[in-house]
Amino acid sequence: MFQLPQNDKKYLYTTNYSTDEESLCKLEMKCLFNNQPDDKHFFSETYVDPSRSPFIKKCISMMYTGDTLKEIVDQIIIDKLTSINYKVAYIKSPDDDMGFHEGRRIEFEVGFNILGEAEMKNPETVFGITKVSNKWIFGECESNTSDWLLHNKKPFSYSNALKVNVSRALVNLAVGNNLNCSVVDPCCGIGTVLIEAISMQISIRGYEINPYIGKNAKTNLKYFGYEDVITIGDMKDIQKKFNVAIVDLPYNIFTQITPDQQLSIINNTRKIADRMVIITFEDMEEQIISVGFHINDRCTVSKGRFKRHIYLCD
Repeated sequence: MFQLPQNDKKYLYTTNYSTDEESLCKLEMKCLFNNQPDDKHFFSETYVDPSRSPFIKKCISMMYTGDTLKEIVDQIIIDKLTSINYKVAYIKSPDDDMGFHEGRRIEFEVGFNILGEAEMKNPETVFGITKVSNKWIFGECESNTSDWLLHNKKPFSYSNALKVNVSRALVNLAVGNNLNCSVVDPCCGIGTVLIEAISMQISIRGYEINPYIGKNAKTNLKYFGYEDVITIGDMKDIQKKFNVAIVDLPYNIFTQITPDQQLSIINNTRKIADRMVIITFEDMEEQIISVGFHINDRCTVSKGRFKRHIYLCD
């Protein structure tokens, strides 16, 4: 496989999201890249595995740039770029109008000048060629595998539960690029957030006060071959301290809860975690601040007629 140089790396990312999840996507990008993009494609010097995010679709490790396609081809020829079992893929950008046949022609023109053997079905290396803001960009291309979509097929799921892609984004909001931090989900429900964190090899513990729901959550973890990290019990009994908590606040749908009980959950979270990502069905800024948290950022995400508020706090 062709190895990229280890210095001066720059990456082009492409994203996609629905209107209801645009705010969440942009906040996730801000947490992962320390920069909130304005468009669905952006450049960064930070590498993030595209499969970590539900919104990143492609990552091109940039090797060559040029004002014309010929400039890209000339650089490939000059460097005698060599690869074994490679494929060239034209990556359509939001601002181009290339048709299918033109894209295939570009792939052939670029690939013909790479030394080595092409492999269309199972390539070891995929090179991406694209045009963004009138600039041609070429480099090794990595796609989101979307393996996490399999988590939609868990044995137990509830209509009000967080969507898998939203849960995955919440984990990224919580940890950023520190995959070694400790995470707790003190109201873990059926374990959607737990499953996404574990799949990213993040250390997380879950607590669920409802024995019936907790049992179903344990079944979901076992179904995917994941370790049982769930304690059935009240979060008030948690003794351990965590770096960050992800709290999907109960809101009188399956679990009856009063405003005082909601405030108690937030207050207890303050005792067990340095930081918090909290999801609510209404604006709870006042309650969050009242227990000593500071709100650093926020976004919203919709699901049908429900609108969820997401706060990043420390």
